[in-house]
Amino acid sequence: MRNENIFDVIIVGGGPAGLSAALVLGRACRKVLVCDSNQPRNWASKQVHGFIGVDGINPRELVRKTRDQLVRLDTVTIWDNEVVNGHRWQNEFEIMTKDGRSAASRKMLLATGVTDELPPIAGAQACFGKSLFQCPSCDGWEARGKPIAIYGRGAPSYTMARALFGWSRDLVICTDGPSGLMHKQRETLDRHGILVREEPIEQFEEEGGNLRSIQFRNGEKLERSFIFFNLPSKQKSALAEGLGCEFTEELGVKTGRYESTNVPGLYVAGNLIKDVHLAIVAAAEGARAALGINKALAKEDFAVME
Repeated sequence: MRNENIFDVIIVGGGPAGLSAALVLGRACRKVLVCDSNQPRNWASKQVHGFIGVDGINPRELVRKTRDQLVRLDTVTIWDNEVVNGHRWQNEFEIMTKDGRSAASRKMLLATGVTDELPPIAGAQACFGKSLFQCPSCDGWEARGKPIAIYGRGAPSYTMARALFGWSRDLVICTDGPSGLMHKQRETLDRHGILVREEPIEQFEEEGGNLRSIQFRNGEKLERSFIFFNLPSKQKSALAEGLGCEFTEELGVKTGRYESTNVPGLYVAGNLIKDVHLAIVAAAEGARAALGINKALAKEDFAVME
């Protein structure tokens, strides 16, 4: 039986990528459904940076402003619920939400994002979004010239040190055990005065989420103002895998033109791609995907009318 809730496009995810796509598609007179679980990756962030025109805006305020714009369009519907299941059948997509609602669409855009793995250290949760960050491009400016610790091991910690070197020269890598760094990497770090501390970490000492020091299990303390970490992130939703998307070696969804996937009619945008993790880039990817989706729909509609 055909689902009564038929949309041109279902967008799963209500962050910058999903809302940007909804705005473009809604203004293209497409019937759009946005499903959002209200569990954003940047749940702890107080500001969005690098976003032209609104640098420093609270992420929840950015979402609210965009939703207010979407409300003015009678083409966009928003369901505040998690999509728990989705499948493709006879050139259509169908989804089921956690509260039991279902809907179908001709095209689908996944903008469900990723979930970050925080350092398994006491104090990390309190510091996250205030003095513990994973993106220098997003939060390096606030930490410029300050004493910074880098949490991680091996190549990721080395890459993070290299990235942060433009913001601060007071860097210490804390690996919480054997560093896993190659000899040449250690030589380069030494040459730039970047220490590597391999001692096990007891806790991140903080006050109101503001880092004061890193306490090692041997009783020593390292005074720092910020920590940047480089740990793996994982797909927040299993929808991409369940629908048959192909993935890259970095476990991002493979995309083609206009953020299309190998699954006909299915597109992705934002951190699912695992490329550049900036809100403004996610929004741009959402807009690109929306343009591709609208072109595909227009081609189908025009062919039907001929």
